[in-house]
Amino acid sequence: MKRTVMPFILVACCLLASCSKMLDVKSHSAVATNTLSEADVEAFLTGIYNRIQNAPGAESYISFDITGGNLINAGATTDGGLNTFITNVLRPENGLMSAAWNGYYSALFQVNNLLETLEGMPDTERKSEIAGIAHFFRGYLYYNLVTRWGGVPVLRKNTTARVTRNTEAETWALIEEDLADAIEHAPAYTSGQYYQVSNMAAKALMARVKLAQGKKQEAGQLAEEVINSGLFSLDAFEKIFRATQNTEEIFSFKNLTIESSIRVSTLFYTYAHTVKGSYVYRPTQEVMDMFTAGDKRTAMSVETFQGLRVINKYPSGQSGTDPLIVVRLGEMYLISAEARGLADGLNRLNELRAFRGLGAIQPASDDDYLDAVLLERRKELLGEGFRWYDLVRLNRAESDLGLAAREKKYPLPMNELALNGLLEQNDEY
Repeated sequence: MKRTVMPFILVACCLLASCSKMLDVKSHSAVATNTLSEADVEAFLTGIYNRIQNAPGAESYISFDITGGNLINAGATTDGGLNTFITNVLRPENGLMSAAWNGYYSALFQVNNLLETLEGMPDTERKSEIAGIAHFFRGYLYYNLVTRWGGVPVLRKNTTARVTRNTEAETWALIEEDLADAIEHAPAYTSGQYYQVSNMAAKALMARVKLAQGKKQEAGQLAEEVINSGLFSLDAFEKIFRATQNTEEIFSFKNLTIESSIRVSTLFYTYAHTVKGSYVYRPTQEVMDMFTAGDKRTAMSVETFQGLRVINKYPSGQSGTDPLIVVRLGEMYLISAEARGLADGLNRLNELRAFRGLGAIQPASDDDYLDAVLLERRKELLGEGFRWYDLVRLNRAESDLGLAAREKKYPLPMNELALNGLLEQNDEY
């Protein structure tokens, strides 16, 4: 983790300019935390949204697609080097490791600053709501950290001291604690306001967290509560992934061009494409083949342009930015389906399939059912950052993808190990 102490920055101007830059200005542009008014806190909250959206970098959003067999480097002539490609990504010196680690922890610094500031302010309903939002974001940041690296330093307060790693169980415990607070205190969801953190966003993320830990009964119950809330309904991919008002998104980063450095789509499109791009990653042939003509997700998920395969969920290329979905209802259907098993969850799987234009299935066994759920997750959530960890949490990364045992966790970045001698590298790296 970076050891320099960043000032608490007043970021009212983030509404007009890049908060990513404003949050790094020197102390002469800062105000002390104990001098902030309620209006200042609202401005800083805007900066928190922006910081968390931007700091980890574009590839953090598709990291589990990169390491999970959905993507390969665009210059590869075949998919035969997929495992070598993944191994080369999962190196301590790879910039993807340090960008994500530094980004999540720099965003965490700001969230903890906000929570500390709120402690000294009078108790109001809005203070409670803002604290709930901050706890949602801390839980979200630590979810991204623990799923990549396992146990990481758990910081409830900012510190300049060198710290050791907490256990994975301790990290998950903080995530659950933070999300429970967010469920209780974050603002209630308002129809169509999915660019704002809400109590339903926290409940949906908690369902994901419970499933990740194998707490299936709780995961299924939470997912069902979101589905049955009456606030959301499945919607067309043409709306979800073309920034059109829809009923499926639960929480997303709006990722406006004026404030964002996150252009995921430039990684997928060629420069010859209308929107232009750098064409860094392309979907594997296996990914292309899993979609069928009747699947309503196909056109919005993958495309072939001048004989080259592209991911099509982020369509702006160099021309702009696209929203970044954190949680949506389709995932809740899949969490419910997996968590409740063949006997009780098949109806949810088939409901989702029917809405996406596919026929019902009837797996013969629990193993066949899990295979069907994982395939549906792979199709539904392609390019949204799920595949690698889906295989890891179900102990299928080695058998299904051919990963080495060590590759079921990311390596801690080399520069972080050099900065903090108390950090221990994950096994075999």
